[in-house]
Amino acid sequence: MSAASPASHLPLQGLRVVEFTHMVMGPTCGMVLGDLGADVIKVEPIEGDRTRHLLGAGAGFFPMFNRNKRSIAIDLHQPEGAALARRLAGTADIVAENFKPGTMAKYGLDYASLSAENPRLIYVTHKGFLPGPYEHRTALDEVVQMMGGLAYMTGRPGDPLRAGTSVNDIMGGMFGAIGALGALIQRGISGRGQEVQSALFENNIFLVGQHMLQYAMTGVPAAPMPARISPWAIYDVFTVKDGEQIFLSAVSDAQWVTFCDALGYDDLKADPRYGSNNHRVRERPTLLPVLRERLASWRAADLAALFERVGLPYAPIRKPEELLDDEHLLATGGLADMTLPDGPRAGQTAKATLLPFTLDGERLGVRHSPPTLGDATTELLAELGLDAAEQDALRQARVVA
Repeated sequence: MSAASPASHLPLQGLRVVEFTHMVMGPTCGMVLGDLGADVIKVEPIEGDRTRHLLGAGAGFFPMFNRNKRSIAIDLHQPEGAALARRLAGTADIVAENFKPGTMAKYGLDYASLSAENPRLIYVTHKGFLPGPYEHRTALDEVVQMMGGLAYMTGRPGDPLRAGTSVNDIMGGMFGAIGALGALIQRGISGRGQEVQSALFENNIFLVGQHMLQYAMTGVPAAPMPARISPWAIYDVFTVKDGEQIFLSAVSDAQWVTFCDALGYDDLKADPRYGSNNHRVRERPTLLPVLRERLASWRAADLAALFERVGLPYAPIRKPEELLDDEHLLATGGLADMTLPDGPRAGQTAKATLLPFTLDGERLGVRHSPPTLGDATTELLAELGLDAAEQDALRQARVVA
């Protein structure tokens, strides 16, 4: 299995995307389309996308979500810059944006303005909320996790906790890309484009929909995940020798028998209180303390080897940085080298995680490392028909960089 599909085999080759995006949600949409082969042009302000220079948890935003793109820096606040951006957008099959409501209209870059000139245009807008009472609120991933039930479900009772990654931003961008792909198919039928809207809040509600339906089915509110009534008895993290931790599970009656046989727990296997999965679920308060005591003397590596041998589900507790050396990811091409564009390690090579699927048996790789600011400004201005003197004039006026 190769690490990357040849560009000639990518399904969106020949499609042009112009994105006016920042942070995570909009850039994710462009990244997905770019990984699938589209020519993605990232329009940045003269000073660059702010995520190029974020610290801490934001340091990975730009390199993660902006590969397979070309960059052009345009000052939209200047009339000449807005006109240039509209000219560039006029060459696009898809325009994507994720700014506050009304921002793009100020520059004539909204769907109504652009589609009047190009009815085939597909326009993907990423917002905090779909049109409605909340649409003018400022939304962030953490905001919608708190108001949308996800933080409540993730944390312990009384301690709402955001998920450990930008789940709504990333998935909101993915749903924007899915909508764009559907609109492309429809355009092939009707000849017309359309606007696609994706939103953080609605994405979050989709994520907690299973808990909403649990309530509809049972009349019992869903408890936060750390306090939930698990549908399986053995489905938990166990602390073992030297304080190591490992996740172990046995989610069927057959797996329970295998679990007991592998560990020599004949007494538990014969105990009628644990005779079926539902029995074991009801007896979790008595069963789990017994298992925790018995497993405490095991080494995590030995349990992993045992569960691997007998085919039971298990997982070591891993940190993100440890995945850079994961044997499966390395063997299957799940990580690809790219060059870092900014920061103290600019120019150095790092491993990027790829989209989690294959096409024709191949992963979709990094054809273009995350761009340096304005890396394609000159070539794109030339594509638009501007000669060297016109380009120089725009640079002198700080319309482009």
